Formats: sequence, C-alpha cells, structure tokens
Amino acid sequence: MHFLACAQSWAVWLALLSAGALAVGSHDQRPFVSNRGSGGGAHKARVGVGYVGGLNPLSHQDYAPFTLAPFDAESFKPYGHLPSLTNDFTILQHPAFPKYSVRIKKSDFCDGTVAAYTGYIDIEARHLFFYFFESRSDPAKDDVIFWTNGGPGGSSTIGLFMELGPCRVVNATATEFSEESWNSNANIFFIDQPVGVGFSYAEYGEYVSTTEEAAKDIAAFVAIFFENFISLRGRAFHMAGESYGGRYVPLFASAVYDQNAKLVEAGLTPINLSSIMIGNGWTDQYVQSLAYYDMQCGGASFPPVFDISTCVRMKQAVPRCAKLLHASCMDVFDGVGCYEATAICELELQTPYMASDRNPYDMSKKCEGGTILEGSLCYSVIDSIEEYLAQPSLRAQLGVDPAITTNHTTRSEAVGARFAASLDVLRTSHDYVAALLERRVRVLIYAGAYDWICNWVGNERWTRALAWSGQAEFAGQQLRDWEVGGAVAGKTRSAQGFTFATIEGAGHMAPYDKPKESLELVNRWLAGEEL
Repeated sequence: MHFLACAQSWAVWLALLSAGALAVGSHDQRPFVSNRGSGGGAHKARVGVGYVGGLNPLSHQDYAPFTLAPFDAESFKPYGHLPSLTNDFTILQHPAFPKYSVRIKKSDFCDGTVAAYTGYIDIEARHLFFYFFESRSDPAKDDVIFWTNGGPGGSSTIGLFMELGPCRVVNATATEFSEESWNSNANIFFIDQPVGVGFSYAEYGEYVSTTEEAAKDIAAFVAIFFENFISLRGRAFHMAGESYGGRYVPLFASAVYDQNAKLVEAGLTPINLSSIMIGNGWTDQYVQSLAYYDMQCGGASFPPVFDISTCVRMKQAVPRCAKLLHASCMDVFDGVGCYEATAICELELQTPYMASDRNPYDMSKKCEGGTILEGSLCYSVIDSIEEYLAQPSLRAQLGVDPAITTNHTTRSEAVGARFAASLDVLRTSHDYVAALLERRVRVLIYAGAYDWICNWVGNERWTRALAWSGQAEFAGQQLRDWEVGGAVAGKTRSAQGFTFATIEGAGHMAPYDKPKESLELVNRWLAGEEL
C-alpha cells in the first residue's frame, strides 16, 4: 500500500489478481496467510485454508466485543501527573487490561516550548510507538487530540513532521518550529499503527491485519493512559486522521465509545469522546471512487487534464463501474468479485492519472521523483523525515526499542499487503460515522480541494448520501463560504453536529499546504464554533 493512498496499491492488486499470491513480510513468504492467530486478536503467519481464491474474509471473530478483566479496585493506583515522568521509561498498567501496558518517558524534542513524551503501547508481543505533545496554551485543561495517518501502513510521522506537528523536518538533521501546530490549543498524540509501521514492532511473527483488531488495541491504550493520569480524566477527546484514516478513525472511535459502557460498569472513568475529524479520508470508497472522473475531466477543481477521447471513455466507464461495484461490493459482498470490480474501475478511472507525472495528492503540482507507478512518493521531504529519524542520537532520545535495528520508514508495504489479504481495504466505514452521529459524537469531514486521490467531490457525495437522522437537514443545505482573516478559505455545510468543509488551495495533506487555514478550522471545531 502506498503510505498516503486512499485507493488500493497497484502492486497489491497485481499480486492478488494475476500472481495469485501475497508476500506478507520477511518472517513468512507463504501465499495468502490466514488472519487467525494468537495473542488477543493478533496473528501469527500461517497458510490459510478454505478461502475462495486465497482471500480471507472477515469473520465474526473480528467483531468479538472487548471485555475487561475482573479486578480489585484497591489494587490499582494511578500514576498521577504527566510532569512527574522522567527521561527513563515508566510503566503504566491497569488490572482491567492485563495484556496491555504502556511504556512512557519524557523526550523533550521538536517543540521546545512544552513537554513532549514518547513510548510504546505493549500488547504482549506487539508494540505500538507513540508521541505525545502537551498544549502550548493550557495543557492542564485543553482538549486531547489523537492523530493517525493512513496507508494502511503509513507512519504518523508524516502528520507530525510534515503537516500538523510542533516542528517540521527541513533536512536530515534539523527541524524548524511550526507556529501552526495543532498543539497550539490542544494536547496531541501521534501514533504509529498497526505494528510494523514506523518504530512499532512485533515479536514471534505477530501482526495485525484488520481495522477491527487495531481498534481494540487503541481503545485499551486510551483507557489506560487516561486512567493513569488523573488530570486527563473527563477531558474532551477527539480522534483524527487522514486518507485511510477515514477507515481507521470511525472504527477506533466506535471502539472507544462502546468500551465506555464497560469502564462505567467497572467503576472507571469513561472517555469523553467529543468528536472525530477526518481529512481527505477514504470512508465510502464505492461512492468516492466514481468521483475521479469529476476531478480529472469534470472541472471540479481544475479544467480537464486529459484529451476529449480519454475523458469520453472515462465518462462511459462511470455507470459501468457503479453497476459492478454495487453488484459485487455493496448489494452482496463477494471478496473476489469485489477485487475484480475495483481493479477494472481503477484501470479505467485511475490508470491514466497515476501513470502521468501529475501529483495525485495535489493536482496543482508535478510529482517529484517520477510517477506513483514508478514508486515515487511525490514529496522529497518524506526522504528527509526518514533520514532525520535514522539518527542514532535521536532514536536514543525518543527511546526507540533496540529491537528496531532497521531505519525508520514512513510506510510499510507488508502492512498494506496484509490489510489487502484480509479484505479490510474493501470495507467501508460510513455506517460507523452514522452510528457515532446518532450518539451525539460530532463529526468533521474536511478535504483539501486540490487533492485527487481522496478528493472533495467524493467526500461531499458520501456525506450527503449518509443515512442518519439528520440526513435531510444536512443534505438539503447549499455549500457556503467559510473565511479566515476575511478571505474565503473553502466551502462548508453543517447540521446537527455533522460538518463538511473544503480547504481551498490545499491538497491531500491539507495542514502541509494550508497550515493557517487548517489550524483555524481545528481551533473553531474544538471550541464548538460554526465555521
């Protein structure tokens, strides 16, 4: 999977559809591994049997509810307060989560004006790396944001060091302070998930291959963290992400919400889940994928980029793709048929753009270093981030586990391949968004208007089509301008806690292209203000 991609990886499609096999990492090169295994939902690689075409569909086991272990309330004493942490690792635990613990240390870096912490979420043989920065405003009272990038297999160091973090990498050894960091008015997590991404790692061949599994780990981590640091209890909590984060975040937030009932039953403090925020997300791909025609031939953000004959062919393919996707992916889910339908639609609607030198994350730019199909990441700063995180002194400061012997990478093809093999990449998440809205969890869907891969047209369409109690009011509104400093920043509509917004002049990584407008968007959202 490409580290930023909303659509599935071309390499993965070819492996699945033509070669009929899938490499899942250096520990096991056997085809079509199963995603049943040990360790609280994690997997050990083994050959799958009984699956049509070698593809392993999700089973009921993936949806098994998480349960808390019984415990004696007197046996738990919270750690206390974040400022008490030192430069050495402290272990956080809770008897309700016996398979989970958190290693955390003070690692003051990047920001320079507030405390920064790093550590690992340890789930038996799986270990997820995270960064946590305190708010520059009032860390003892400000809200908490959780951020994840997409992929699947993308590291959140893209968000941290390129987009919305306290500093931005400028070369292999230096960063610069960011005035528009999202910790201006909020405490913020950045997490490398699932295992195999960034500095996260696993032992004994364990791995995670579905969003449902990943969600259980994230929900447990949040509960342990908030329960140990007294000042965080009850604090407004917002879960955010971009790209494949449009798949992750709705399920992560739903796991946190559902876990709250169990926390209350156990006498623990529920997480005050206030909202989710998804930027240029991939949430309802069977609606969104048809919007590629509008972006490259329909003048949605730019004049048509292809000749008339190419655009006519694409236009004729749209209704055919819609029919194929409905038949195999929506009306009835057929894993092999859905892969075939999606591959056909990709060839018709995406191949011409992906094969060009145009940047799929920002239509106003060329792709740096070749095309996507040639392996380019389109942004040279990504290479600088990887080089920056390769510094031995920085790795020691962050507390990177010695088990990580390789350099940090911003994306993991192996993780993306596993999510493809489990069919997670074919699953939608919009129903989870609707369920959260019905439970009064606010939802912000924003999109940089210049993005092609997870474009604003597709995001607007699925938000308007979303079935929930406020649909008529939301969909019935016209888009209106929203402004920053007297200038139009984009378009928006909002109703009953559901907001859609575009950011004019921004691409896939909106905070990278338009940091001022993106921060203003988030600050108004946190404050509960209308755009």
